[in-house]
Amino acid sequence: MEVLVSAISPFSNAYAGKNAFVTGHTGFKGAWLCEWLLALGASVTGYALASPTSPALFDQLGLATRIRHVKGDVRDPILLRAAIAECEPDFVFHLAAQPLVRASYSDPVGTFEVNVLGTVQLLDALRGQSKPCGVVCVTTDKCYENREWLYGYREEDRLGGRDPYSASKAAAEIAIDSYRKSFFTNHAVKIASARAGNVIGGGDWAVDRIVPDCIRALSAGRPVAVRNRRAIRPWQHVLEPLSGYLWLGALLAPQERASHSSAFASAFNFGPSHDADRTVGELVGELFKHWPGAIEDCGQMEGPHEAGRLQLATDKARGLLSWSPVWRFSEAVAATVGWYRSAAEDSSPENICRITRKQIGSYTEAARASLIPWSLSIAR
Repeated sequence: MEVLVSAISPFSNAYAGKNAFVTGHTGFKGAWLCEWLLALGASVTGYALASPTSPALFDQLGLATRIRHVKGDVRDPILLRAAIAECEPDFVFHLAAQPLVRASYSDPVGTFEVNVLGTVQLLDALRGQSKPCGVVCVTTDKCYENREWLYGYREEDRLGGRDPYSASKAAAEIAIDSYRKSFFTNHAVKIASARAGNVIGGGDWAVDRIVPDCIRALSAGRPVAVRNRRAIRPWQHVLEPLSGYLWLGALLAPQERASHSSAFASAFNFGPSHDADRTVGELVGELFKHWPGAIEDCGQMEGPHEAGRLQLATDKARGLLSWSPVWRFSEAVAATVGWYRSAAEDSSPENICRITRKQIGSYTEAARASLIPWSLSIAR
């Protein structure tokens, strides 16, 4: 397969030839991250349960034969420790989670177990690692106590959550901070957490997420059922937060520590520009520009509580990491629909890999064109 060398160079010095350990790699974001890491020349070990959806991007990309694929539960300390020891990671990206708000009402115990205990088991397994390693634990923008504010939440704002999913992610953040201060202050392993907004992108097939629900309805010629078209979310393409995770991981790398503050081993928000803080109805309307359809407003009178407004402030990532979002809202939606339409025309693994890497390349070139200094520290 062709590697887009010119497009992936901003991270190449950080990840080429290095070992990356990714939990939750069979999920939507995890599969995109593995594909990007492979393009950057990393040796990738994935640790997760079976693909959570059918179809699944992980399977569509044929990743099981292209990385070291370990089937395991993050709540299993013995298997998890063994997988980490065999990988000898330079980087760890922890994405394994129960990621859905509505599903957390059906299985609150499982949600807390995976999202909190699973994170604790990973951090505890890393306590014994002597090899320098940068760790990025991914949580969510929903870890904040939601007060329906008109402005974005900052990293120092109060954590909390009304639904089990949000509360479990707030608890995970507290556990991460506790482990960082208790065990990793003077340690070869450096730990950061990343809080991202609502992501969209090709290859998401989850139930109860607006974009895959739209794609399923449009493919079948049905109206798109929308629960709450007025809910506001910080929509961003999946490559936006992933670029933040990769950049944060690179700055946690051993070769970067001599010239950078320990402030990188902390929590960071990765969200879109305020242009992308849109209602669900606006998102669906933008999607219809590329795949015409109709909305069926089904309301949410009998459904569980969901936040009406949620926004992130990314000043810290902009100021300390020099990270900024790249694609505008319209570009993110266009790329997302383009992926699904191309995949529908040819669903072979070769084509799925091609369109996925093409979007990675396009995004990276756009980042370079916007003068985001991704390569400054890594090139030193």
